[in-house]
Amino acid sequence: MNDTVVRSRDIRMSLLAVGVLLLAAAATSGNQGSPAAAALAKPPAAPSPSDGKLRIICFGAHPDDCEFSAGGTAALWAARGHHVKFVSCTNGDIGHWGMAGGPLAQRRLAEVKRCAEILGVETEVLDIHDGELLPTLENRKTIVRLIRQWRADIVMCHRSNDYHPDHRTVGLLVQDAGYMVAVPFFCPDTPYLARNPVFLYYQDGFQKPNPFSADIVVGIDEVIEKKLDMTLALESQTLEAGCEGSPDLYPADPQKRQARRQEVRRSFEGSFAQPADQFRKQLVDSYGQEQAAKIRFAEAFEICEYGRQPSKKEIRELFPFFPSP
Repeated sequence: MNDTVVRSRDIRMSLLAVGVLLLAAAATSGNQGSPAAAALAKPPAAPSPSDGKLRIICFGAHPDDCEFSAGGTAALWAARGHHVKFVSCTNGDIGHWGMAGGPLAQRRLAEVKRCAEILGVETEVLDIHDGELLPTLENRKTIVRLIRQWRADIVMCHRSNDYHPDHRTVGLLVQDAGYMVAVPFFCPDTPYLARNPVFLYYQDGFQKPNPFSADIVVGIDEVIEKKLDMTLALESQTLEAGCEGSPDLYPADPQKRQARRQEVRRSFEGSFAQPADQFRKQLVDSYGQEQAAKIRFAEAFEICEYGRQPSKKEIRELFPFFPSP
């Protein structure tokens, strides 16, 4: 190897070394923009609740879905001092045969506020048009922030193979939040959850691509009167039958109105009894043979695969109205 080649190689190595030193110096002086500095600036986790009470957040597509699907179980939690919030992801502004728009949205908001008073829960209605909910990034972030702000132990929602597009979208949005609520740099403006909640689906009757699985069934006899009162409070959807109603169903005549109220109450009493008959075996598993045989009314839930997977012991801790085994 001649001297010219050696000198050329030495010069290249020197320039490389100088470049490395310059990069190192830049990293030291401008550390705030480096990946290492970003790791040091990790957003804080949400603080754990200090009152020893459970925190449950339920998502529904419309102002009545949470109430019908989980109203009884919510009332049981609330009666024991636990914190429950219902979120309607649309404002329900087309869900009636004879009115729509802002007046209907305001009416339905008032109805779920009355339900919240009856059940002992909190409620929120998002300002999204009924029938127009989409699985957008913006909506996913909204759901993630709500779950984090509530510091939820349990999150409930529709399954994503429901008949209604808004129901399906709620299922997708909440499922997508099932991992993201624990990712620190997703929505870093809202402290992430250090522990992923348990995600649960409401009962439905749809069979394809897979039927509902009743993993947890709760007897609600203790609070059935509250749930029936709540049902009548949703008068635009029950007494007036929502989109499928007519002026004849709930006329101005006081006697006819009273007859309609009794008719609707009896109808929903039968509906709320159906899960107890359908899932009697699961009730026996949770309550024992003797107590399960006496339960007339129930609500059922399926454990979502995307959140924390609770053991049987933890299920009893999350549903403290189950008797000790």
